[in-house]
Amino acid sequence: MTVRDGTRLRTVEWSSPSDSPGARIVLVHGLASNARLWDGAARELARRGHAVTAIDLRGHGLSDKPDAGYSVHEVADDVRDAIVALHGSARVIAIGQSWGGNLVVELAARHAGHLRGVVAVDGGTIDLARAFPDWDECRRTLSPPNLEGMSYDRLRSYIRAAHPDWSDEGIDGQMANMEHRADGTIKPWLTLERHLLILRGLWEHSPSALWPRIEVPVLFTPAAKSDDDHVRAKRRQLGDALATLPRARVEWFEPADHDLHAQFPDRFASVVDDAIATGFFA
Repeated sequence: MTVRDGTRLRTVEWSSPSDSPGARIVLVHGLASNARLWDGAARELARRGHAVTAIDLRGHGLSDKPDAGYSVHEVADDVRDAIVALHGSARVIAIGQSWGGNLVVELAARHAGHLRGVVAVDGGTIDLARAFPDWDECRRTLSPPNLEGMSYDRLRSYIRAAHPDWSDEGIDGQMANMEHRADGTIKPWLTLERHLLILRGLWEHSPSALWPRIEVPVLFTPAAKSDDDHVRAKRRQLGDALATLPRARVEWFEPADHDLHAQFPDRFASVVDDAIATGFFA
């Protein structure tokens, strides 16, 4: 599909086995990720009766890779355009992970008329400027490693060792972040320059400033592995969100990886399906 500035986005769709799908769901990946990392959770949501679509955001996966348009509000507008192209005037549940969680929160503040609600998967509260008041420090600390030229098999073995409890499908989804070249090496679909443009946009984004403007339901599914400073800060941010948002809920995944939707696809789908079935997104 084509969005506001002519950028073409690749989508992956899973059809509900039912003639009358329960909910229309749009899945939004995180920074330097891709639509295929949703495969397990998307398939389970579709099995439970929902119509599901995942998007490769601009610069990622098999979507177009323009040199501009990477601020949070611009990419949220891409998601809005995709929702309209896919579902017209029907309202959807937008689910985003990490940076994608901030994107769907921005979407809820800017384009609520297209939404039944949003789910922020270990994201939606990311406020990098609090942790890194100086942009240059943020850039130095969070710049990605240079993986271009690494052997595909070597990287896959590394990811498998780092995530021993993930399914092969989840590992394959992670590997889809890379172009698999004919010589057996890999190259990230997202270039360093575009990665840093997105990171700067995320550093400039303050989701807590949006809470008073959001009226649709927000489900947070944060992950934690230990009770460290990062998790304690996340708990405080979520407490602020629950105190401010008119309709919000938190379902913790503990212990869990940042990509909890790939680690626990069936459990994650069950949490979302239960929220739909019990009327949280009504």
